Amino acid sequence: MAHSKHGAQSPLMEAAVGFALGAVGGCILGATEDPVDQSLSVMTSAGPLKPVMEEVRTVGPLGLGTLIGSTALTTAMTSVVAGVILAALTASVFVTTRSCGASQINTVSLWVSAGLAGAIGTTMSGATFGFFVEWIVKTYGMVGLLWALSVFAVLKPQLHFVFKLLWKQGEACCTLGSAGWAREREQIEIKESQQRHRVTLQIEQQILTLEKEGDVSGIQDRTMWDVERRQREELKRRKTESEEAEMEQRSIQDWINTVVIKFVDFMAFSGIPMTVVTIVTSLFGVFGFGRHPIVIIVLLALVAIIGYLLLKSNDFKFWMLVGCLGMFTTFVVAMLTLHASQTVVLKAMKMEAKGFNQSRSDISTRINIQSSLEALNAGFFVARVFQLGLGATVGGPLVRHGVGEGRVIVGAALVAGGLLVGVEVLEPVLGEGGKAGALLGVVGAAGVSAGAAAALAGTWSSWCGTVATFAGLVMGAFTLGKWHFVNIGLQLPVAYIFALTNPF
Repeated sequence: MAHSKHGAQSPLMEAAVGFALGAVGGCILGATEDPVDQSLSVMTSAGPLKPVMEEVRTVGPLGLGTLIGSTALTTAMTSVVAGVILAALTASVFVTTRSCGASQINTVSLWVSAGLAGAIGTTMSGATFGFFVEWIVKTYGMVGLLWALSVFAVLKPQLHFVFKLLWKQGEACCTLGSAGWAREREQIEIKESQQRHRVTLQIEQQILTLEKEGDVSGIQDRTMWDVERRQREELKRRKTESEEAEMEQRSIQDWINTVVIKFVDFMAFSGIPMTVVTIVTSLFGVFGFGRHPIVIIVLLALVAIIGYLLLKSNDFKFWMLVGCLGMFTTFVVAMLTLHASQTVVLKAMKMEAKGFNQSRSDISTRINIQSSLEALNAGFFVARVFQLGLGATVGGPLVRHGVGEGRVIVGAALVAGGLLVGVEVLEPVLGEGGKAGALLGVVGAAGVSAGAAAALAGTWSSWCGTVATFAGLVMGAFTLGKWHFVNIGLQLPVAYIFALTNPF
């Protein structure tokens, strides 16, 4: 940490600033806990749970677990990508429209505009996906959701191609817009040439005057040369400012392009592994093998083969990493769902051994209830953790890129807080599924703040700043999170690990 740009500050000041900024990131993360838990409670109540329970018989516990897990993760991943792309588009337009002058780009306005666009885009995308998932489940059941997930997985590579084509066209527009810099340079060069020509003529005139009349230099000549010197310095200053502004624009635009390419690849391909696992497992259930042990064997083999092929790739990319994580997480949700159904069976066997006979219908109903509850709880939790992690993946690099840790942490926290209030106000319009998806988007915005705080901890020149930042992050998260030790205790390490990840 010795190379930190904060090294000029005293350890005590580093600790104070680090604790304050860490507390901001932790507080907004903790503030999302209760609303998200309340939304999950509504989703797992009797009414919304009924259509999910009815489909356990169709796809089986494993199929239900993989289907809900992959749907929740797809919603989380896609909403984050939508937010990042909207933020990148806003930043790109902002940079391009201010490329015609030689003044420095207003970076504060740039990142504020991009941050607002990204957070709103993520939240609205999550709400839209949540609404449509709820509608599909209520109208067509889990088989309809399976079809929708499959079609979306097939369409994403095509959307990937179309978006890259459109983005290249946008880059061409940005190139045309940057012609302003060329005009600016040309104008400055013309003025420099005119000044050199004028000075040359003045020197020649002075030489002729000296040859004819002798030494006539005086205060008027000195004043004239002072004016010329000031004009020359002004032209040099304008030229330097123009070059620096152009370099800054190109640097920001290149970084934006890199981010967009990485996240578009991530959107198109990261969901394929878990979608394949979901389709295979669910089809076993549709054809009547939902509870057969062979499904577990096939599921394990499929996860192992796909994970091996991705992890051994020589050109390992960010989408492969997240794709493997999503697939393994879907597998965990499926196993938890299966375990919940097996727990009901074991309890029924114990009760029967004690002489309490139960009908097969009652046992089957309890199996469906427990499987559905476990699938929804586990699926929603992993989606929240993924959303947080992906938000931290944005916040961490922003701090390292030099955007400004205070701007990122405080700005993302304020935006997330505003969105949290907005989601609560719009709850009647959004519906249960829309509100759940929107809250996942808010968690992503909170993840940007928490991830930026985690990344900030590694930039201090002393351990005092690092420890104080982590302490503020933990205290803020637990205090406003009403001491949800399990939830926050799992989310904070995820935010830290993803904040250190550099997908760009």
